[in-house]
Amino acid sequence: MTDHVLIFDTTLRDGEQSPGATMTHSEKLEIAEMLDDMGVDIIEAGFPIASEGDFAAVSEIAKRAKNSTICGLSRANFKDIDRCWEAVKHAKSPRIHTFIGTSPLHRAIPNLTMDEMAERIHECVTHARNLSDNVQWSSMDATRTEEDFLCRTVEIAIKAGASTINIPDTVGYTAPRESADLIRMLIEKVPGADEVIFATHCHNDLGMATANSLAAVEGGARQIECTINGLGERAGNTALEEVVMALRVRNDIMPFDTRIDTKKIMQISRRVATVSGFPVQFNKAIVGKNAFAHESGIHQDGMLKNRETFEVMRPEDVGLSGTSLPLGKHSGRAALRAKLAELGFDLADNQLKDVFVRFKDLADRKKEVFDDDLLALLSTSEGEADRLKLKALKVICGTEGPQEATMTLEIDGVAATTTTTGDGPVDATFNAVKYLFPHGARLQLFQVQAVTEGTDAQATVYVRMEEDGRIGTGQSADTDTVVASAKAYINALNRLLVRRDQTSVGYDEKSVSYKDAGE
Repeated sequence: MTDHVLIFDTTLRDGEQSPGATMTHSEKLEIAEMLDDMGVDIIEAGFPIASEGDFAAVSEIAKRAKNSTICGLSRANFKDIDRCWEAVKHAKSPRIHTFIGTSPLHRAIPNLTMDEMAERIHECVTHARNLSDNVQWSSMDATRTEEDFLCRTVEIAIKAGASTINIPDTVGYTAPRESADLIRMLIEKVPGADEVIFATHCHNDLGMATANSLAAVEGGARQIECTINGLGERAGNTALEEVVMALRVRNDIMPFDTRIDTKKIMQISRRVATVSGFPVQFNKAIVGKNAFAHESGIHQDGMLKNRETFEVMRPEDVGLSGTSLPLGKHSGRAALRAKLAELGFDLADNQLKDVFVRFKDLADRKKEVFDDDLLALLSTSEGEADRLKLKALKVICGTEGPQEATMTLEIDGVAATTTTTGDGPVDATFNAVKYLFPHGARLQLFQVQAVTEGTDAQATVYVRMEEDGRIGTGQSADTDTVVASAKAYINALNRLLVRRDQTSVGYDEKSVSYKDAGE
């Protein structure tokens, strides 16, 4: 008989702490709905005290959730905890998650003695427990906390009413054997440990987050905290898809199960990559473009004879279709709807109408439209509320410079046109945007990827920009790389403008200081 492991997804909280990964309100609701639908046990929807925007998103997610427990994060003070409860209380199953840094380095920040910290833990967990019967407490930087003090704080949190005890590896410092031993030690030494669930929350700074999380489960943890695609600050968090598929594929040596519908993994992975602006690396385990690709002659020969020779799981297990039959310019609306459904997208009639128009336009420019082309098409949309919209672009380039771009840009509904030059067609295009819409944003990242093969392949362009500490990411795809670049650049600017507007009304989604940050 297998033990159940709870999957606690923190894509919308810890994942969003990645610089530039901030999502809009509607995007957060969409991702939360997908997480709920795929079987995630607990969704950490955000940090309600951080901003009005975060509070509104957590509150709305709590009201909409059908199956998952909805959790909010709060620091170890009554104001945070009360705000958290206000946001999650309407959920069918609400949870308050409160934390404090217990290692010597983290104790020094608020300048608390061990006794003072122990008292604060007791007061805050007790306060949270008086509001909710589902309270999680975390010892931030637990893996660098003295063993005796960690045991003491865990015991206090349990006695105060915490039902889940999280032991985070906040800086990705531990190793698998240590991870398992730490959980095992706490369960053995701390009174009342057998009455609560121990959770593991690992970061990937040394590339061991997945291994450390699975080791913690071996040691007795029954909740894994993770994110889609391993999204998270610095090197990221434990990747949900990795731990879930590892438990499924190697159930012979790790007899644990989860509620996750693994066939929905690819769809949510692609959507998170799109809305966060963080593309998935090609060789990423489970969800990377090359995860099920075979180029070596020996590998291909083995695959043709028996797929199991070089695949430990089927592409279908994570939501990839077994075939990738292309559509063309003669394909109709029904064929497009069927293909999108196969890829996991059930579009309403008005949405399908919009995608169909863009599909036909693409099909006129490409001989064949493959699955990846459709996914890129779905990720490329212009928001109705966007202040900047590209209307026309003509570029002159070649070996004789300077290169030239003539652009018509619609700004708040008013069209403006200019011609600029630059060091290459993309530089000229970006200069045109700057001339028509002056701004002080600095380009941090410009990345181009071919969606499919061939000279008529779409190019997906990722752009990241920074302005006064705010970061905006943009993404677009087109068979013309320069057009895709322009749209991605404008998309990033539109996101920055949203951030600027949020700050002007008194809140900023990145306003929480380092000393108050989560795990």
